[in-house]
Amino acid sequence: MDTTVLSATDLALAGLAAIAAGVVNAIAGGGTRVTFPSLTALGMPAVAANVTNTIALAPGHLGATLAQRRELGGQRARVTRLVPAALLGGLVGGLLLLFTTEKVFRHLVPLLILLASALLAVQEPLRRWLLQRLGAHEAPSGSSTAARTREGLAVLPVFAASVYGGYFGAGLSVIVLAALGLVVEDSLTRLNATKQAIGFAANAAAAVLFLFSGRVHWPAAAVMLVAAVAGGWLGGRLAGRIRPSTLRAVVVAVGVVVGVLYLVRG
Repeated sequence: MDTTVLSATDLALAGLAAIAAGVVNAIAGGGTRVTFPSLTALGMPAVAANVTNTIALAPGHLGATLAQRRELGGQRARVTRLVPAALLGGLVGGLLLLFTTEKVFRHLVPLLILLASALLAVQEPLRRWLLQRLGAHEAPSGSSTAARTREGLAVLPVFAASVYGGYFGAGLSVIVLAALGLVVEDSLTRLNATKQAIGFAANAAAAVLFLFSGRVHWPAAAVMLVAAVAGGWLGGRLAGRIRPSTLRAVVVAVGVVVGVLYLVRG
């Protein structure tokens, strides 16, 4: 277990960050940009903060997948083809993180945060582009040999995206949705469900690996897990009152500021 000493006040602050992350994830996505910097600000080493954050927020990915299980109907062949690549990618990414030294990872952190913020910034333009591209495909694309061949091309980018997801995670859904949209012809609603299953698989593989890594700060993880679930419920209640685009812009701005501060402070 990570031996960083966090006071009751520190744990309360971590819980508040997780509530905020749950709200952000429920409405616009990007909650990791809230929780990860919060943990490092409380004095937790960067690798341990990333590992603890993954464990704490993993149930949210499961919840998102279960929420879209109806849209996953009829996609068994596609999911069976892509989820193993996501599991393997998440495992590889998690292993890479555990074999990355604290010094190297701290140098990578600002770049990872800025990349994740950029991915969140392009999420809405990407969604509009996919809606335009996939607008004509409101029904399942069929099971022709050509369609299966095109979908097979998604295995490699899904694996690569899942390696990133297992290593850091923030922005994974944007990369996966872009990869699916380029090679799979189906409705955006169904691709979103596929994306959730892939994201859950990648994060779950890394989370299971991290359970036995000795890097998890369990008190913080336990507090944040409960708080993130509460935040997700609160975000669901507030979803109709807060514009996702506004919240997304705030999260992107915060991510850019945090990334630049990490760069400046080294």
